[in-house]
Amino acid sequence: MKALRTLAIYAPLVIIAIVTLVPFAYLTCAAFKTNENFFSSLFLPAGDGVFGVGWGKLTLQHFDNLFREEGFGRSILNSFFFASVNSILSTLGAAMGGYALAKFDFRGKNVIMIVVLGSLVIPGALMLAPGYQLIYWFGLLDSYTGLILPGLAPAFGIFLFRQAMVNGVPGEMLEAARIDGAGEIRMFFIIAMPMVRPMIGAFILITFLGTWNNFIGPQIMLQTPEKFPLAVAIAQLRGQYSQEYGMIMAGTLVSIAPMLILFLLLQREFIAGLTAGAVKG
Repeated sequence: MKALRTLAIYAPLVIIAIVTLVPFAYLTCAAFKTNENFFSSLFLPAGDGVFGVGWGKLTLQHFDNLFREEGFGRSILNSFFFASVNSILSTLGAAMGGYALAKFDFRGKNVIMIVVLGSLVIPGALMLAPGYQLIYWFGLLDSYTGLILPGLAPAFGIFLFRQAMVNGVPGEMLEAARIDGAGEIRMFFIIAMPMVRPMIGAFILITFLGTWNNFIGPQIMLQTPEKFPLAVAIAQLRGQYSQEYGMIMAGTLVSIAPMLILFLLLQREFIAGLTAGAVKG
C-alpha cells in the first residue's frame, strides 16, 4: 500500500515534469541546429553518430553571430544593470512603504492602503500610455532612469512587506529601541529589515526575474539600440523577409539560462520568503 501511495504521488509529478521540460529540450536542441537542418527533426538531427544523432550537423555559429555581429554582450550587461538596480531600489521602496503602513499610525493611512490594494487590480497595460506621457514630460525618454523611476514603490511589494512587517516585526521590540534612543531610520535597517530577510530575498528575486524578462517597457521607452536589454534585442533578430530561427532560439537560450541558474540556486530562499508570515506566531 505504501508503494502504491508513493507511485500515485510521484507518477503525476514525473509526467508534469516531462511536459514542462519538453519545450526547454526543444529550445536547447534548436539553438545548436543549422538553418538547413532546423526543420528536419523535432529535436537533434538524425545521422550516423552515437544514439543515431548527426552530431556533425550541430553548430555554434548562432552563438558566435549573436556576440560578434549582434552585440549581445552589451545587451546582457544592459539587462543585468537594469534588473539589478530596479530590483534593489524597488525592494527598498516597497519595504519602506510596507514598514510605514504596518508600524505607524497617521492620518490617511487607511486611504493609502485602499489605494495600494486598488492598484493591484489595475492591469499594467492600462498604465502604459499615461506612464509614457509622464516620462516624456520629465524628459526621461530613452534612459534607464525613465524605466526605473515608475517602479520604485510597486503596490504589490508594499502590500507584501506590510504583511511581513505586521507578522514578523514585534512592536514591543521597536518601542524598546525607541526608549533606548534609536532613530526610525536605524530601527528600520537594523531591526525591521533583518527580521523580514526571507521576504527581501524572495521579492528581489521576483523583481529581478520580472525586470529581466520585461519587454514592453524597454521597447516603448528606449530608442537607442545600444541601450536595449536582452528581451528587446531578441525581438530585433526577426527579419522583415526571412527568419533566422536558429539565432532566435540561441538568443532565447542565452536569455533564460542565467535566470534558470539563479532560480535553481535560490529556490529555497524564494519559497521561504513567500511563506514567511503565513502562520502568525
